[in-house]
Amino acid sequence: MDPASLIDHTILKPDATADDVRRICAEARAHGFAAVCVNPGRVALVAAELAGSDVAVCAVVGFPLGATTTDQKVAETRGCLEAGATEIDMVLNLGLLKDGDHAAVEADIHQVVLACRDGGALLKVILETSLLDDDQVVGACALAVSAGAGFVKTSTGFAGGGATVHHVALMVDAVKEAGLGVKASGGIRTREQAESLVRAGATRLGASASVAIVGGQEQV
Repeated sequence: MDPASLIDHTILKPDATADDVRRICAEARAHGFAAVCVNPGRVALVAAELAGSDVAVCAVVGFPLGATTTDQKVAETRGCLEAGATEIDMVLNLGLLKDGDHAAVEADIHQVVLACRDGGALLKVILETSLLDDDQVVGACALAVSAGAGFVKTSTGFAGGGATVHHVALMVDAVKEAGLGVKASGGIRTREQAESLVRAGATRLGASASVAIVGGQEQV
């Protein structure tokens, strides 16, 4: 299995420089990664660097906590799309989910879905699985489905936990009838990890160690 075409090559660290981002884009072009995923402030740079390639431009929204208002998420999404993003990874509102306010969580996702549709973009919803129990993971998947998202994603990588085979399999089972994709992200550092997550059903992988993964090495 060649995981390169499934990887969203990611650079979300707060101190990432323009040269760091350019390097990531060059690596994505060279290896044929699916996308480059960055913070909103770097979207325009990534769009320019990837122009003419098949690599998608992905931006995170409501990142990393998911606790901003829906209006803020929508505005952030629209700004990213105007700057050249073609994919959006949004963090759902975990507090509302744990409150049991499912209508509010669904509405939050749906408004971002509508903004993405206006811009012809794909939306992935980040669940932050390390902070949820299995019932909450399944419930969050159902809300993403009903809100019209295209993908569910395991993690931000900023909450002390990352993708696991267990959570990926759980999410795949929860969304398979609706046909959503599942993105495994957070803590993926080796090809072995990547392959195990794909076998569990992941259709995208988010990683900063992408070059090491495709090279069969481990990034420390």
